[in-house]
Amino acid sequence: MTDLGALAKEEFARRIEQNAYPGRGLVIGRSTDGAWIQIYWIMGRSDGSRNRVFVADGSALHTAPWDGGAGVGDSSLTLYEAMLELPGVYLVSNGDQTRTLADAIAGGERFEAALETREREHDAPNFTPRISGMLDFRGDAPGMALSILKAHPADSAETDRFTYRSVGLPPGLGRGLTTYVGDGDPLPPYEGEPAWLPIEGSAREIIERYWAALDADNRVSLAVKRIAPETGSGLGLAQSEILLQNRHG
Repeated sequence: MTDLGALAKEEFARRIEQNAYPGRGLVIGRSTDGAWIQIYWIMGRSDGSRNRVFVADGSALHTAPWDGGAGVGDSSLTLYEAMLELPGVYLVSNGDQTRTLADAIAGGERFEAALETREREHDAPNFTPRISGMLDFRGDAPGMALSILKAHPADSAETDRFTYRSVGLPPGLGRGLTTYVGDGDPLPPYEGEPAWLPIEGSAREIIERYWAALDADNRVSLAVKRIAPETGSGLGLAQSEILLQNRHG
């Protein structure tokens, strides 16, 4: 049987600590105290990408310019809602598909159906993947979905779609996706199944560990949302809080 704890530490070191540019990344899992955790970070190589901060508005998270007088690149790709909540549903993504998911699910559609309406990003030649995650408390047991939309390797005008679903995770572990596997020109997209990654300690300890692991030159902002479900709630209601770490303080 695979030692998932050891695998998570190995993947964390290879994909994040020793990687100058994993790009944007998200992780969903459970902390060692049993709470559910969503992690999301952004990185940047250009001045525009770096001129951003995370802003929490209650249970929602969005990106915003740090210096309003400077640019942020293509704002359709850099300014967006990154975390949104519905009753029993907690969404996180690396683009404005967060809103697509929230509106579709509120209307009764499935996670996969909502993402069928979206494509990989239009930032040629990178064609950055769209990565998305959902934590769903509406069923008998918490469910998790992760998605990546990538340019087809033989025809970048087409989009390949991969969705991974799971029910339950051991405390201290999460599954994650990043947009890239490393630096390059063009940037090489993520490959394979979602990585096993560690989620140990308090939300404060988690955010400090991940922030320290991200490349200091390229990291921009990091958010950790802690979600504590109310026991006995048939609606899957929960209390959530967001911790932030921004390059610009």
